[in-house]
Amino acid sequence: MSQREEVLSVLTRLADAWNNGDADAYGNLFTEDADYVTFFGLRSVGRQAIVDSHRELFQGPLKGSKLAGFGDPRVRFLRDDVAVIVTGGGSSLTGGDDPAAEGRESSLTYVLVRGDDGWRITAFQNTRVSKPWEA
Repeated sequence: MSQREEVLSVLTRLADAWNNGDADAYGNLFTEDADYVTFFGLRSVGRQAIVDSHRELFQGPLKGSKLAGFGDPRVRFLRDDVAVIVTGGGSSLTGGDDPAAEGRESSLTYVLVRGDDGWRITAFQNTRVSKPWEA
């Protein structure tokens, strides 16, 4: 498996964990000290905070939602053990494959680091796509 395929497999596992409502599996893809910024600017620090907030979300307002729409991600390796991925995507509240159809399309930035236990996300930023000139 190429390095690109390795880091992209993290996003696949992330989507699988989300789509299964598995907060523990979702959080396990992040480093212990990860930074996680939601589309509305809420910042969580650390794996446990990510697990706890997603457990609540998966049992509540995002129950049955689907993470989809990663499209064609741009992957850059800053070093052999640091990668940046910028892609699109979002969550569908209806479980569909097109978050944009629900107004839930985002631009997503991931910073991944490779350690002894493989690739993990150390920083994540979710920015909701909007067209302010159409508002």
